[in-house]
Amino acid sequence: MEEEKKVEETLEKKENEMKEEKKEPIKINVAFAAIVIVLIMVAIFLIVFAIGTSINKRSNGQVNNVTGEIRKTDLKPIIYLYPTEKTELTVKLGYPEKLLCSYPKYEELWKVTANPDGTLVDNKTGKSLYSLYWEGDGSPIANLKEGFVVSGEDSARFLEEKLEILGLNYKEAEEFIVYWLPKLEANKYNYIRFASMEEIEEYMPLEFSVKPDSIIRILMQFKGLEEKIDVEEQKLETPKREGFVAVEWGGTELD
Repeated sequence: MEEEKKVEETLEKKENEMKEEKKEPIKINVAFAAIVIVLIMVAIFLIVFAIGTSINKRSNGQVNNVTGEIRKTDLKPIIYLYPTEKTELTVKLGYPEKLLCSYPKYEELWKVTANPDGTLVDNKTGKSLYSLYWEGDGSPIANLKEGFVVSGEDSARFLEEKLEILGLNYKEAEEFIVYWLPKLEANKYNYIRFASMEEIEEYMPLEFSVKPDSIIRILMQFKGLEEKIDVEEQKLETPKREGFVAVEWGGTELD
């Protein structure tokens, strides 16, 4: 009887061992599946993060499609020309290597025929234009100790006032405001500064084959803020606007 009991116990023990062996692969399979799920979730998170980062970088600057380098840009500088009589001339950018985009296509220079009403003709293509457009890599360094702090909702009023002081006519000011207002109103507050003529010239000189009597160049530098900050109010001067007038305006968002 004792031997039979021992045999039964041995058989029962082996049967239990076999059951445990069958359970073990199941445990391994469940663990493996859990690891795979976690890896998939991590991959999805990284992809979403990369896309969001790329969009954010592009919203703040230009991304070099070859190197992936992020570049702050001098956005939408456009040049108007108002000679006192119909004039054929060339316009050259001092550092064309900084160019990211231009229209008409900049190839060593622009050659145009300008009329007193501001209309232009591209001598290469014969197309009628009202301005010359370019965007550049980088921007003049801002003196953050001076400027203005303006609420987003007051941006239009602020620009109307300051652009008149800086010498823009109603058409030029309207085009400036229409372009920049959505960006400024999207922020609770904005730090705004206008670069000096010396800073703009150092960043991108302009050369004219027929020299204008008056050159007005405006570059707005701004940064969105959640709270007001204290800065010394920038003193603006009204330039002369007489004879053959050349006007340029643009802007850039600061880091």
